[in-house]
Amino acid sequence: MEPDFWHDKWTKNEIGFHQSKPNALLERHFDKLSLTEGQRVFLPLCGKTLDIGWLLSQGFRVAGSELSEAAITQLFDDLGLTPDIYDVGPLQHFHAKNIDIFVGDIFDLTADMLGRIDGIYDRAALVALPADMRGPYTQHLARITGTAPQLLLCFEYDQTLMSGPPFSIEGLEVTRHYQECYDITLLERSELQGGFKDRIPAEETAWLLEAR
Repeated sequence: MEPDFWHDKWTKNEIGFHQSKPNALLERHFDKLSLTEGQRVFLPLCGKTLDIGWLLSQGFRVAGSELSEAAITQLFDDLGLTPDIYDVGPLQHFHAKNIDIFVGDIFDLTADMLGRIDGIYDRAALVALPADMRGPYTQHLARITGTAPQLLLCFEYDQTLMSGPPFSIEGLEVTRHYQECYDITLLERSELQGGFKDRIPAEETAWLLEAR
């Protein structure tokens, strides 16, 4: 995916991937990360997800990364927060109480910029990346977060029926990317209500990744 692809999506408000309520799999399985209030959760390629508001309401601190500045401006507006904005290398750092979002290319985000991370919630990153970017992404994510435990959500469907994103990520691929650093547990597999475009059957999967 070229950056212009995602900038164009946000400019045209073509954001069908944005959910109108917190993700049900997040609500059901976030406790598997065994985090306590005040700990810090990283959301890669977070957009303006309502999941962030849910995590804040549960007493967690949130960090995120996102390519689109428009998405993050909308996020802070929706949260009713006015961020302080700093330049950090090639990125912009949007900061308010208990929340830090880094705007720009996630591959420019370093561990020092990000700070301590206690858990990762990936609903929108791995499934958004084409096959040739997934390996570099998963390696980078483990490196900048110190292999923090992760709740990973994926989709599985017949990729010949839809080009993606979101892409189909099967269990064997999750294992291939993460088995070196993590023990991997499938928490849930369920039918995606309505599928994609009301015609493509799909399943959602939730994975727990725990550092070895």
